[in-house]
Amino acid sequence: MTTPATTVTQSSFNLEYRVSTRIASTPERIWARLTDAAAFPSWNSTVEEIKGTIAPGQKLAIKVPLAPGRTFSPKVTEFVPGERMVWSDGFAPMFQGKRVFTLAPQPDGTTEFVMAETFTGLMLPLIKGSLPDFRPAFDQYAADLKRAAESAGLPPV
Repeated sequence: MTTPATTVTQSSFNLEYRVSTRIASTPERIWARLTDAAAFPSWNSTVEEIKGTIAPGQKLAIKVPLAPGRTFSPKVTEFVPGERMVWSDGFAPMFQGKRVFTLAPQPDGTTEFVMAETFTGLMLPLIKGSLPDFRPAFDQYAADLKRAAESAGLPPV
């Protein structure tokens, strides 16, 4: 299996980072990692802390090494267990960010994990230049999740 590699797609009012990887694990086991806020920092090196409950309609407080001293506060706006989750933040039409997580079981017993973050809005052309390059963090996020979900030391879900 290949190493995750993030792609970037952009236009004037849209910027998307997308990473995908095949994980030798079940969607349920991966979902358990993605929805356990307290345990995130134990397996994900791109997250310092998540406060809150990762559940439908809940607001989160997320701290990441990529933005020291800043707390992101997305809301869980879509939640289909074992399949899809969306975290949204910002104010449309000015500036909005959405992170979409999807899990798709594959015929070979693996699961395709895709994480995409899309920034949109009228302010994006002014903000885009000040945003960091998210590719290394997305690559690391997918690699960390893959390692955690495939680890034989973790109990099955």
